Amino acid sequence: MKKTALVLLVIAALAITGCKDKPKTEAPVAAPQQGQMPANHPGGQMPAGQAGGDPHAGMKAQEIPAGAGKKAKVVQTMNSGGYTYVEAADDKGQKLWLALPEIKVAVGDNIEYPETPALANFQSKTLNKTFEKISFIPGIRIVK
Repeated sequence: MKKTALVLLVIAALAITGCKDKPKTEAPVAAPQQGQMPANHPGGQMPAGQAGGDPHAGMKAQEIPAGAGKKAKVVQTMNSGGYTYVEAADDKGQKLWLALPEIKVAVGDNIEYPETPALANFQSKTLNKTFEKISFIPGIRIVK
């Protein structure tokens, strides 16, 4: 009987102390709208009034599966602030800048990349450059 009472007291004490700390919930973060990038993106800043978290924080570039994206040829590339910036031209000569977690890619490489909405007039502080149109993507596939 004493043993049962002791076990019940221990369970009650644990339940009471466990209930004191309420679960901490984080406020939901709204996803950036189409054409928006977070204001605190490490490579640049957005026009006034746009805010959010870095979608690539802690990410490594992902390889895109064959046939899962658009094809292009690398015209220009540069690394800055943990990101690789790639200017790519499709077979019609249309150029677009891509930003992704840092990866090794060279001018002349043929790549596949996921199609995402382009962001207009993105200003990169680390490159001291404004990109007329740039898409932020999780990775590319270098076509051999």
